[in-house]
This record gives sequence, structure tokens and C-alpha cells, in this order.
Amino acid sequence: MNRPDKYNEEKEAIQQIFDEHQGRYGYRRITLELRKKGFGINHKTVLRLMNEMGIKCLVRMRKYRSYRGEIGQAAPNLLERDFKATKPNEKWVTDVTEFKLFGKKLYLSPVLDLFNGEIIAYNIEERPVFPLVTKMLAKAFNRLNEGDTPILHSDQGWHYRMSKYQKLLEKNHITQSMSRKGNCLDNAVMENFFGLLKSELLYLQEFESMDHFKRELENYIYYYNHKRMKVKLKGLTPVEYREQSSLAA
Repeated sequence: MNRPDKYNEEKEAIQQIFDEHQGRYGYRRITLELRKKGFGINHKTVLRLMNEMGIKCLVRMRKYRSYRGEIGQAAPNLLERDFKATKPNEKWVTDVTEFKLFGKKLYLSPVLDLFNGEIIAYNIEERPVFPLVTKMLAKAFNRLNEGDTPILHSDQGWHYRMSKYQKLLEKNHITQSMSRKGNCLDNAVMENFFGLLKSELLYLQEFESMDHFKRELENYIYYYNHKRMKVKLKGLTPVEYREQSSLAA
């Protein structure tokens, strides 16, 4: 009973990683972080130690269903659930999500690059007006390099069926793609991001006001891009993965 705990250092590191990511990391991501820090430990041991410490990932996924509009011109489903991209700015996905707090609403319109899951542009508005997406597009266009001609996939929401939106895409050599009506799986990556965002931010933290939530939302997007590792990216963050790929090119 009096023997020293041989996993004392590992437990301290686990607690530090858990606290740094505010309970958003489960045992798999914590294992990857430990290996980055030089600990030779497998995921089963990490899970056992976390159970002993009484800590577990606080995130519980909840499904989000976005609004489907009926006006304007629909585009064909060119993406066809092929969510793999071989380079940046090859395939983008977008959607709009709504937050309700303090008797108010806030709307987020992001663009996600399927190459590395990075949010390359976003806009936040208090109303779901058309500039919600046009301001987002302006930021996304700034990420294009010469010769880039991405597909931009969305659902059939009314913003994306507007002729002005479609002309902006055409002007910037972007090909529009749309999900089939009422089929959220056609834009599953964007839906998953919204579910993650709400699970790791909206349902996990408490906020003092809508302004406070907006600040934390912007902080979370930075965290997601720059600090939150993705197992599918071999333990790298989206930005790290993009930067490494550009060096290897």
C-alpha cells in the first residue's frame, strides 16, 4: 500500500492534458498527446489510469439538423459523399447553424476544407440574412491560390439557391454542389463539425451573455484549427497537417 505509484508522472500529464483541453479529450487523443511528450504508453493503460483518476471525456454528441430551403435554383450533388481531398482548396463544404441563448439567436456560417478539416473562413451574424454567407465567401476567396478551382458543397438552404450567391461562385471559379433534398448525410462532415462544436462548447461551458458566447465561439474555432488534434490526421491539428503537406509538396 505504501509503494510509490509507478504511473505518477503519467497521471500528472494526463490531468494536465485533460485540463488544458477543458475535458474535450478522451483517452485516444490523450494517448497521442502523451506520446508527443515522450511517454511510451498505450491507450488501454491510459483508459485504465483515467478510470482510476475518475476523469472521462465530458463531450456527448448531439445531432444537428439544418434548415432546408425551397426557393431558387438547386445545384447537382457533385460531391456525392466523396469527402476525401488530395490537396487544400480542392473540396469545401459549408452550412449555417443557429445558437439560442439568453432569449437571443446567433448564426454561424463556416467553410470547411475537406483536405484537413480546417475552418478556413466563417462569419457570425445575429440574423440569418444573406450577408451571413456573402461575408463568409469573401473571406474564403482570400484563401484561394492561383489555379485553385474548388467544389463548394452545401445543403439546399435558401442562401445557396440565390442567384447572387451562385454568380459569386462562378466569378471565382468555384463549382457549386448541393445535397439531395432532406439528406443530411450528403453533407456529413459539416454536420459533424456542428455537432462537435455544440458538444465541446455550447453544451460544455456556461456563458454570462451572448457577447461572451460569441467570444468563446471565436476562441473555439481558433482552438479547433490550431490546437485540437485529429486522429485521422495522425495526431496533428488541421493547421499543422496543412503546413506539413505544403513543406512536403
